[in-house]
Amino acid sequence: MFSYLRERFTSHLRERSRRRARLVSKDGRCNIEFGNVEQSRFVFLIDIWTTILDLRWRYKMTIFISAFLGSWFLFGLLWYVVAYIHKDLPEFNPSINHTPCVENINGLTSAFLFSLETQVTIGYGFRCVTEQCATAIFLLIFQSILGVIINSFMCGAILAKISRSKNRAKTITFSKNAVISKRGGKLCLLIRVANLRKSLLIGSHIYGKMLKTTITPEGETIILDQVNIEFVVDAGNENLFFISPLTIYHIIDKNSPFFHMAAETLLQQDFELVVFLDGTVEATSATCQVRTSYIPEEVLWGYRFAPIVSKTKEGKYRVDFQNFSKTVAVETPHCAFCLYNEKEAKAKEKKGYDNPGFVLSEVNETSDTKM
Repeated sequence: MFSYLRERFTSHLRERSRRRARLVSKDGRCNIEFGNVEQSRFVFLIDIWTTILDLRWRYKMTIFISAFLGSWFLFGLLWYVVAYIHKDLPEFNPSINHTPCVENINGLTSAFLFSLETQVTIGYGFRCVTEQCATAIFLLIFQSILGVIINSFMCGAILAKISRSKNRAKTITFSKNAVISKRGGKLCLLIRVANLRKSLLIGSHIYGKMLKTTITPEGETIILDQVNIEFVVDAGNENLFFISPLTIYHIIDKNSPFFHMAAETLLQQDFELVVFLDGTVEATSATCQVRTSYIPEEVLWGYRFAPIVSKTKEGKYRVDFQNFSKTVAVETPHCAFCLYNEKEAKAKEKKGYDNPGFVLSEVNETSDTKM
């Protein structure tokens, strides 16, 4: 009993670790890290715009708040210094005829409030700059210009983050599993993809990459070696009319890396199939890429997808996403090699080939009739 449980637990851990070893997750995120990079992180500051856009929301909002609070407090200190140098503060007991650089700055708190009012152009009117100090006028101009730059950069970064086509890719979904079955008399790998929005992706293109570890004839081991996987649709794989879910398929022929696989050996293979969908968003004209991946446990041999498109009595077409990833078992050859051998055997039967092993032997007849 304990040996059985230990074996099941070990197989579960092995399967779990194998499922985690994937380069691309189901939602398209890449599981990779860089180590011992010789270039310094200063190169990321040179491309500050892309660095800000790639940050997560919590870091972006922290920078957004810190930029405004920091600039308000910094200029608040400068306004306090101006008032201190000009002796406008109450502790200097200015005379009645004294004209301050900034009206009603009585300390650091009021200087901070004036800095805030200046940069966000609130302008309550209670505090204002006078013509007494050229330094105060220059500081006012400098803070106004810098405030516009900070507002433009931070607000533009947030707007660009929201409008990135990466978010549009979340409304494109792939089936949970890929299936292998016959389609049009050929053995094919099929994947279903759907657009959850009614707006189209213009110029869509679907392709795939198989990632596996290979050993070259020279003995070099290549991890994550990439092999092209061509996917097609009945209407062609270019400029798809992506208004309803599509079933894309890869023909398993002699040039396919799946040709030497069989239903019994599929789970023993070590590969990852990454599928890409490139297109242009109709609303923003921005390009986006959707990707997902499949490991051997997620490829079902001998299944096909259940139909999901139907026509209602009102004449509308209805897509039932409840059956989007549902599969149905069908009769399928257990390997591509067997399917092609079966076709060749049937073709030879129709042509009526002679048996090459047949040998005609001559027999000499003797006559018993005597003359």
